[in-house]
Amino acid sequence: MDTQPWHGADIVALDLEGSGAQDRHTEAILEIAAVPLTHGKPDLDRAFTTLVNPRRPIPRRPWISPGLTDAALAHAPTLEQIAPTLAQMLDGRWVLGHNTHVDWRLLNRHLPTLRPAGLLDTLHLARAANLPDRTLSALVDSMQLRDAIQTAAQGSQPHRALCDTVATAHLLPKLIHRLWPNKPPTFDSLRLAARIPLDLAPADEPSLFD
Repeated sequence: MDTQPWHGADIVALDLEGSGAQDRHTEAILEIAAVPLTHGKPDLDRAFTTLVNPRRPIPRRPWISPGLTDAALAHAPTLEQIAPTLAQMLDGRWVLGHNTHVDWRLLNRHLPTLRPAGLLDTLHLARAANLPDRTLSALVDSMQLRDAIQTAAQGSQPHRALCDTVATAHLLPKLIHRLWPNKPPTFDSLRLAARIPLDLAPADEPSLFD
């Protein structure tokens, strides 16, 4: 049992941009961002974000954001080069995302030695709160978070890794307040509401492009 307040836990928000689930086992990671939470708030001073060189051409597809071009990616570090940084940020910590099993499936496929404490999903919390539109964009707008996210993630934009990671980090306390309006929950209560198994890896499940 972890009875500390939820904001005392080691949580890191994570988002990936990939080449697309239709690539199945050859899906490439094109961009990644990780933002630690300090006292429940995104800590941009400790954030990490980078393009990732997939070491192969990526076909232009409608859902691949502008800026993730072959020319830009060719100058980025490879996933193997940033793996030590990711391990330092994620190992032993709780990884937070929106529909997070999609990103974890892809990251775990490429870097199976990563060992986070577990996964937390804001989509689970949005479902528990009975919110009608649970895409990340819709939740950001309904919680009036757009301005705060744009200020915190300057230089990024929706559907890019840093912006979506910051959005998830800002969304978490808003959803927690919806579900526990009178008293912040313990981390154990949050874990029970938002946790998904680390071994949940539906390789053929399409991602939610939100």
